[in-house]
Amino acid sequence: MKSVSIAAPPPPGGPSRPDRATALTRRLLTLGAIAGPLFVVVFLAEGATRAGYDPLRHPVSSLELGDGGWVQTANFLVAGFLSLAYAAGLRRALKATPGPARGSVWGPRLVGVWALALVAAGVFTTDPVSGYPSGTPDRLTEYGSVHAALHDLLSLGGFVALVAACLVFARRFAARGERGWALYSALSAAVFTAAMVLANIAFSQAEGLVAFGGLFQRISVTAGWCWLTLLAVRTARHLRRPERA
Repeated sequence: MKSVSIAAPPPPGGPSRPDRATALTRRLLTLGAIAGPLFVVVFLAEGATRAGYDPLRHPVSSLELGDGGWVQTANFLVAGFLSLAYAAGLRRALKATPGPARGSVWGPRLVGVWALALVAAGVFTTDPVSGYPSGTPDRLTEYGSVHAALHDLLSLGGFVALVAACLVFARRFAARGERGWALYSALSAAVFTAAMVLANIAFSQAEGLVAFGGLFQRISVTAGWCWLTLLAVRTARHLRRPERA
């Protein structure tokens, strides 16, 4: 006589705890995937419509100054908080991923530092540079304001953290045999760093580069955000679905 197996009924009250945990992780990663495109679209729109502002010449942070500066301030804050959610989702996802654990701790932490730097950039505004807002000098002759010094210092910390995150994940992907992602992560770190260095030299009023400081910075920031966005999408897609009994 054949035995008949009876499938266990689904747990009352909706999905099981593993299902809910996976869904929460995916939502956090989705917020991270939104952060970059939203940030870039807002600063591109603001830069294209702001009177006296030249996107090729002026930094993104200068959009916090003058009329309508609150829009870019909000852009920094929203991107920062979305990225904090991203860092939390990344930590949860990597912790549950089988295989080599390399990068599962410091990767999310560095993304979190980047997120906090974005929030700080929204709290502490920069000083005028390269003639924006209209009527201001190309470069302040004094040391500058305290809030601008904090803006620059904390932003630099965020830039370093993002480059380090790219390299940490490059090692992680290499250890897992994912050469394409390892190469892409390393190249993202290189492009971000090179373009940001050129931008900072330009903002120092270096002749021949000053007219393109904004362009260099936009290349750098966009490269970084592209990597973060694609990493969020990839991680969300590779979340393991819990097996049902």
